[in-house]
Amino acid sequence: MSELEPESADQRLTVLIIEDDANLRAALAALVSREGAETYEASTLEEARKRLAERPLDAVLVDLTLPDGSGLDLLGDPEVDGAPEYIVVTGDAAAETAVQALKRGALDYLTKPVDRARLRSVLAHVRRTRVLRVEVVGLRGQLRDFGRFGRLVGRSEAMQKVYELIERVAPTDACVFVTGESGTGKELVAETVHLLGRRRAEAFVAVNCGAMAPTLVESELFGHEKGSFTGADRRRIGFFERANRGTLFLDEITEMPQELQVKLLRVLEVGAVTRVGATDLTPVNVRVVAASNRDPAEAVAKGQLREDLLYRLNVFPIELPPLRTRGEDVGLLAEFFLEQVNEREGTRKRLSPRALARLQALSWPGNVRELKNVVERAAILADGTIEAEALPVPPADTPLSDDTTFEVRAGTPLAEIERRMILATLESLDGNKRRTAEVLGISLKTLYNRLSVYEAQGQARPSEGSSD
Repeated sequence: MSELEPESADQRLTVLIIEDDANLRAALAALVSREGAETYEASTLEEARKRLAERPLDAVLVDLTLPDGSGLDLLGDPEVDGAPEYIVVTGDAAAETAVQALKRGALDYLTKPVDRARLRSVLAHVRRTRVLRVEVVGLRGQLRDFGRFGRLVGRSEAMQKVYELIERVAPTDACVFVTGESGTGKELVAETVHLLGRRRAEAFVAVNCGAMAPTLVESELFGHEKGSFTGADRRRIGFFERANRGTLFLDEITEMPQELQVKLLRVLEVGAVTRVGATDLTPVNVRVVAASNRDPAEAVAKGQLREDLLYRLNVFPIELPPLRTRGEDVGLLAEFFLEQVNEREGTRKRLSPRALARLQALSWPGNVRELKNVVERAAILADGTIEAEALPVPPADTPLSDDTTFEVRAGTPLAEIERRMILATLESLDGNKRRTAEVLGISLKTLYNRLSVYEAQGQARPSEGSSD
């Protein structure tokens, strides 16, 4: 049994050890057994797959180099029952393969020779993650019944995909980069990742990088010592230290000055901050979730975000869909926000069917944030039932002119035909990009990407041969 708190038989971890060196495998099995776990062994990928098919397991300790392939081949294998947690075992913690394993979903890694204290910490990590997985299963049931997942609301297919990503990444310590239009709920995603993770008992600190004065960003993030600059009349603890052992949410990361991005990258790599005016490093253990309403790749191209910082932050990307693509979620969210108002104000107001239909007809450029404000305003104005007349009128979409045409010769490259079609449609719709994307059946993000390419190539001109 473990020297830690003993576990009952049904609580014991089940661990598969995959190592082709018999002596190392036996030694590792002995160490794992001393920590109260039930162990199984395999020396090859083929043998490991047989063991995994026999019973669900909690964890797999896998060497990266095996006689019949790489241990990485097991990660994410859809034929493996029970989705065990993978811990890679490597002779070099800095090896690219170990880093790749973490990016592909490994929970943690161990270096050879395996240190018992480190092993104990990793197994404790597995136990905590197992508990969190059970809670997420409960949330899945809640989602089916009420359309809610943590702090998020929605049943649409687009949001289901977001929930699946959160479910996978939350129990890990990987950096998460959330993208999406303003008002889609990026901070709620960050909070849900935090609440479903093992740091949930610690602080969640949210920082809007675009709302801080450029001259104070460094002091706000990393802190400062007394007397380090005019007005620094006492030591200040920065956001990183406040979030120590917890989660730091860096919203609108592309608004951070370039010189601060360099320092942020350094903090993420060394796990320590240097307060303004100090020379000593202060260790910090922080999980970072970053967010932006810009396309990160486009921000890098425009010099708004350092490419090396993007690589460091974008370990696990999550893209939030705009509200206009979420279908029935509009009504679900509206009812949720009205429920909050009723609870807060002690009222029993409701939305009429016509009001719900009107909400569905709106395009919501401000996304979920705009919907919440509209519902709250309508609730204030309504005596009992919120009618459609209390809500904004859906704007008439810009019509597409019937006589807008352009000609192409046979043999014209498809890319050129696409360019002319996009620019002609955009011109006909008076530059309305959202409507252009809808008419062409592409996403708004795709349209922006195409237009950026045309501009960079000097081809952002109205279509040749078009007529009105």
